[in-house]
Amino acid sequence: MNYSRIYLLVLMVALVFSSCKEDKKASTPPVATKPKTEVKIPKFERDSAFNYVQKQVDFGPRVPNSPEHVACKNWMVDQMKALGAEVIEQDFKATAYTGDVLNGTNIIAQYNVDNPNRILLCAHWDSRHISDHDPNEANHTKPVLGADDGGSGVGVLMEIARNLQNTPIDLGVDIVFFDLEDYGESQSDNINSWCLGSQHWAKNLHKPGYKAKYGILLDMVGARNAQFTMEEISMSVAPTLMRKVWKLGQGMGYNAYFLNDKTKAVIDDHLFINRIARIPTIDIINKPKGSETGFTKCWHTQCDDMSNIHKNTLRAVGQTVMATVYKENNGQL
Repeated sequence: MNYSRIYLLVLMVALVFSSCKEDKKASTPPVATKPKTEVKIPKFERDSAFNYVQKQVDFGPRVPNSPEHVACKNWMVDQMKALGAEVIEQDFKATAYTGDVLNGTNIIAQYNVDNPNRILLCAHWDSRHISDHDPNEANHTKPVLGADDGGSGVGVLMEIARNLQNTPIDLGVDIVFFDLEDYGESQSDNINSWCLGSQHWAKNLHKPGYKAKYGILLDMVGARNAQFTMEEISMSVAPTLMRKVWKLGQGMGYNAYFLNDKTKAVIDDHLFINRIARIPTIDIINKPKGSETGFTKCWHTQCDDMSNIHKNTLRAVGQTVMATVYKENNGQL
């Protein structure tokens, strides 16, 4: 995920407006009926989510074309199957801005596959190949562990998956872990160099005619004192959803995390989900006030390790998203 020049972000928003305005006919599946029995919202276990993040980091940097990348992918696929999901491995190749051909895999974990009423939850699982924002220039060529930038979103969604297995619902839920998100070209106008996995998925949906009512993307959701603001693209394509999710989080006592501040657009997977797949998708992403880069001090640096992960932040995001899912199932959102 990249923070680029203001004019580039304005261009990106224009692209979303022109090609991904809310199209109810194109993006809204049949209206879900209220289930016979209301399902109680489970408790999100922050320790379990933390352990899922730790396991990813234990493999090392999940840089495409590396043994660590393959090993982590295999573990994630096995883990999601063990959590009761029907899993699709969407393998693909993509040419990076460097000219390297990258081997990628989007992991699609499906719950209640026969229900046409579906929502999308997603995060990226790869980590950046270079630490180009590290304050020590000697570290700029080193790969990033990606505990927060990549690992945290996956960890939260795996814990939600564990609850979907233990406390089933009727709603169709697709959890998609995108690959090759973080291999983009910094300080460049080349928007399409980022988010290669979500671009591929959006152009090659795992099921013909796939639709979801909406999507929620998680990116960098594990740092201490995180600040999740109302990002511009999210508010352009799905303002009602964003306000509902933020209200839920604030109502559960997480108002220090979920801020009503409006912030500029970012290049992230939701851009391509909105623009290409036409599924209205919001981004829950940490954008601290006063940051020079727009993100945390550990973004694309060597300090994005487990010391960068705080369990309370994982719980704030996880409990909020899980409440969204279960309230959607119960017809209460």
